[in-house]
Amino acid sequence: MAHPHQQKLKISGPVVITANRLADGVVIHRTSEGRWSENLAAAQILLTADEALAALKAAQADGLIAVGPYVARVEAAPTAKPGHSPKPGNLREKIRSHGPTFPLPSDAPVAYLPNEVGKVAA
Repeated sequence: MAHPHQQKLKISGPVVITANRLADGVVIHRTSEGRWSENLAAAQILLTADEALAALKAAQADGLIAVGPYVARVEAAPTAKPGHSPKPGNLREKIRSHGPTFPLPSDAPVAYLPNEVGKVAA
């Protein structure tokens, strides 16, 4: 079996390089200038496996900035038009971009009084 870095990259449709910022874990995307941005709209859209592999190798060299870079599918027009930013291409990337698909318990209103667990608050 080939080492993961030696495997062929297969893509269908537009992709971006994404990772997490080493300093704080925030989701970041590789730009065409070779920098990282929190904004998916700033990400370089890659259309071929060769482009994606070259960008991924460059991203992997940024180990002091980004951790775990990988190729992520996006929904985007082949040509970048103003106001048409790419959208996450699958559920994993939607969650990474926008957070969980349901409200977290800390976001829900408290239904119980602190001293009377089990009794519904009025």
